[in-house]
Amino acid sequence: MQILFVSSRSCSVLLAEDGDYYLSTPVRLWLNGAYRGEETRSVVSLYDLQPDTEYTVTAKGDAETRISFRTLRESVSLDVRRFGAAGDGEHDDTPALQAAILCCPPEGRVMIPAGTYRTGPVFLKSGITLELKENAVLALDTDRSRFPVLPGVTFTENGEYLLGSWEGNPLDCFAGALTGIGVADVKIIGRGTVDGRAAEGDWWISPKVKRGAWRGRLFYLRDCRNIAVQGITFRNSPSWNLHPTFSRDLLFCDVAVEAPAVSPNTDGFDPESCSGVRMLGTRFSVGDDCIAIKSGKIYMGRTYKTPCEDLEIAYCAMLDGHGGVTVGSEMAGGVRNVRVHHCYMRGNDRGLRIKTRRGRGKQAVVDNIRFEHVRMDGVKAPMVVNCFYFCDPDGHTPRVQDRKPQPVDEGTPTIGEIVFEDVRAENCRACAAYVLGLPEQPVRRITIRNCTFTFAPDAEPMIPAMADGVEPVSRGGIITANVEQVETENVVIRG
Repeated sequence: MQILFVSSRSCSVLLAEDGDYYLSTPVRLWLNGAYRGEETRSVVSLYDLQPDTEYTVTAKGDAETRISFRTLRESVSLDVRRFGAAGDGEHDDTPALQAAILCCPPEGRVMIPAGTYRTGPVFLKSGITLELKENAVLALDTDRSRFPVLPGVTFTENGEYLLGSWEGNPLDCFAGALTGIGVADVKIIGRGTVDGRAAEGDWWISPKVKRGAWRGRLFYLRDCRNIAVQGITFRNSPSWNLHPTFSRDLLFCDVAVEAPAVSPNTDGFDPESCSGVRMLGTRFSVGDDCIAIKSGKIYMGRTYKTPCEDLEIAYCAMLDGHGGVTVGSEMAGGVRNVRVHHCYMRGNDRGLRIKTRRGRGKQAVVDNIRFEHVRMDGVKAPMVVNCFYFCDPDGHTPRVQDRKPQPVDEGTPTIGEIVFEDVRAENCRACAAYVLGLPEQPVRRITIRNCTFTFAPDAEPMIPAMADGVEPVSRGGIITANVEQVETENVVIRG
């Protein structure tokens, strides 16, 4: 048992290390001797705790384990109802919510009790805890004309000041439901919900058309540090759900991210040019990639040269969605040192996925990516590496899609070492693995070790990689092209 996170009012615990999102054996929990029920998930959270208080968690499964922790101190607790928030779903509660946040001192808590709070974007402040109690819902306004716009680029004497972002470029976008700009030491906790209500507005209608500004997110961070999010459910975002950019030391624990399967570009979690990121015990079910690790398009990569690095994704569930965990395709600053382990994936089109293309640039180096102890069921193509991804307006042009070697130049990306280990995939459809590198810059090394793949009895042909000229595959094995070294060890393919 391991303590993952502690606030003044809550904690999160890893109950056992040998499961994935789900425990291999259910566990019963006690907190200071009071029974808290049976748990089936590896990562669980405990709420309604008192500040600056010692607690002991006892877990009984195959064996009994105990662990102790002390909650953090709290300078003050502010109830948003006392600031005028109605929580009736009708009144505009934005001013009251924002006032409570602005008035909260360091180490204080802003508490949002049960109720539905109709709100526009709310901006965070350093040094506070924001708690959404059980059955508290922040219901985002559906009228985009009431949303503030974050300018993409503002030119200064010292260069550029960046705020807005859209698909890897510094462009004007609407603020997120919860927005943090340059804030630090913030905790967002609780069993409440942030609901983007995107289907009730026009966010998902003609989603690639800019109207006023580009679509906002539910949770947006820029240039932030030491941020923790625990327990919150995010649903129905206008676009990406959780989008930190140029931020560091981030923890997301026991979160849920939800959107209909048909919703456009509702990625679950897209860290962009961030470092020191941990995503633990979170459940995703969205309309695009569950997790997409990014570092901008060519302008951002060349100008800021900031990779996304030092990430851990563990004990998560990726249910549905185009990809389980994806690197790219906006990765012009590079992605390195990523470990994905003890995760469960079900029903995704592609499970573990890397996608790039010519034009991403020489900073676009993907290296030291490790996928370990991943269980899949019904994932059509478990492992895909694609260097001909046909995104962007020029995605189908010969410059991007030509299979003949091109000159290695300022636009050529690099794929270094990728490891797949202890992957167990059942009911696959297309192939075990599909790797398509650039002929002029082959993938350097792919390792597939201790992996088992079983195909569904009714498997139908599927195009495994989104690139021109790729033929449908059914019940394929390990298919590679333009890879310098492929190492396989103890790989079993059935069906």
